Amino acid sequence: MTTMPSTIDPVALRSILARYLPIYHRRKPHYQEVMLQSLMAVWKGHHASLLDIGGGTGVIAEAIARLMPVARVETVDMVDRFCAGLTVRAQAYDGKRLPFADGSFDSATLNNVLHHVPPAQRVELLCEIRRTVSGPLYIKDHLQTGMIDRLRLIALDAIGNTPFGGMIAADYLGWDEWVETTQQAGWKIADQAAPARYRRGLMALVFPNRLEITLRLEPA
Repeated sequence: MTTMPSTIDPVALRSILARYLPIYHRRKPHYQEVMLQSLMAVWKGHHASLLDIGGGTGVIAEAIARLMPVARVETVDMVDRFCAGLTVRAQAYDGKRLPFADGSFDSATLNNVLHHVPPAQRVELLCEIRRTVSGPLYIKDHLQTGMIDRLRLIALDAIGNTPFGGMIAADYLGWDEWVETTQQAGWKIADQAAPARYRRGLMALVFPNRLEITLRLEPA
C-alpha cells in the first residue's frame, strides 16, 4: 500500500482544481486546502471506497481521490454540474435514494451540503447514507449560534457558491441540532477537527472561523 501524506499539498491541489475550473489558475484554493486538511485531521485509516454526496462540480471528489488515503471515489448530486473529464465516477440522482446497494462504500463525505438540505429531509438523507456506507461519514459544514451567525453564513454561501452555480438557499445547524440529527439517523459524533484558519484579517473578523465545523461520524 502506498503511504499517503498527512498534509494536503497546496501545489498539487491547485493543479487538480485548475484543470477543471480555470479560476484557480488565477486564485489559490485556500478555502479548499483548509477544508481538505481539516478532513485529514479526523480521517481514520485508509479507505477502499468513498462516496461524496452533493459533489457539485465534482472537483473536490477528484481532489480527495488524488490526495487523500482512499482507493476509489464516486460522487453524486441532484443536478449534473459535474466538470467534464473527471477521473472519478459522477452521476446525478433523485435526491432521495442513493443509486447503490447496501454497504457499497466503506466511507463517505458531505462537504458543505447538509445546511442546504431542508431540515425535514436531513435525517432521511443521513439514514440513506447509513444504508449505503459501512464505515465513517466525514462532514465539513457550518455551525451557527444565533441570528447574526445565520446572516454571516448566508453571505458566505452567496460569495462562495454563486460563481459556480451552487445552491444558496440554506438553513444552518446549531450544535444541539447536529447532535440530535445525527443520533436520529443512527450515527454518533466520533471526532471533531480543531478550528482552522479559513479566513484571515478583516474577513476573519466579519466571518469568524468558528463558523466552520468538521466532524467524523461513526455508525452508532
